[in-house]
Amino acid sequence: MISKNILDTIGNTPLIESRNLFSKENVRLLLKMEGHNPGGSVKDRPAFNMIKAALERGDIRKGDHLVEATSGNTGIALALIANCMGLKMSLIMPENSTEERVKTMRAYGAEVILTSADDGIEGSRDLAFKLRDESGYTLLNQFGNDDNWQAHYKTTGPEIWRDTEGAVTHFVSAMGTTGTIMGVSTYLKEQNRNIQVVGAQPKDGSSIPGIRKWPKEYVPTIFNPYKVDKVIEVSEKEAAAMSVRLAKEEGVFAGMSSGGSVASALKLIETIEEGIVVAIICDRGDRYLSSSLFG
Repeated sequence: MISKNILDTIGNTPLIESRNLFSKENVRLLLKMEGHNPGGSVKDRPAFNMIKAALERGDIRKGDHLVEATSGNTGIALALIANCMGLKMSLIMPENSTEERVKTMRAYGAEVILTSADDGIEGSRDLAFKLRDESGYTLLNQFGNDDNWQAHYKTTGPEIWRDTEGAVTHFVSAMGTTGTIMGVSTYLKEQNRNIQVVGAQPKDGSSIPGIRKWPKEYVPTIFNPYKVDKVIEVSEKEAAAMSVRLAKEEGVFAGMSSGGSVASALKLIETIEEGIVVAIICDRGDRYLSSSLFG
């Protein structure tokens, strides 16, 4: 198959069945491999949809300068897609983000602005709004942009429904911007309202890149709690250990948010006797090689 553009290869990621993480005769765990997207993560989908829809509406034009706060994967996706679409991109992220992420964004031509690690992603978000208000940048605001979750409503959800032939019973996703879980939940529940949607979030005191338990004032405005049936908390240690297990036992090389997603899926599986559980594998593990995740 020949694609006319790298952006045409976004989506249609495979489902891989877990064989070694648990044993329960009537339960299947399918891993949605979002690292197969060209930018290496699930964030390619909303990044593409946010920019494409804004261009189509005339909200932005080629040559405009965009800005966005990111913990990493969205930034890489935006850097790739903005470059392909003739837009300037500035990305703001905490200074403790992995070196691979910063270098990858710069490789795609984006400007990277680092904020204090002590201020977290919240500090990056505050600076993004300041640049919008004081310097004329265009802010995509993935935390409040309906084009974020609608990307998953239009692509990720239908792919899961298609590839399971409508047999999926549970969907599990890490929650960051919450775009993935909002979009997939909306689509799947339109097909079968009995499908259970489960969100993974960190236990108090745990720091898991890509998953957040937001302070009340920073909860993404696209989040609708009624679209999540259950929230399962995971610790930093559990997420990291599951990332290592995924690599060693399943050959799935992924980061900590994926570890958190699958650790939550296994906690869910302990409570059910039958079903088909789909869990999101958010990205690829090579993005974490400079961290201590894989030793």
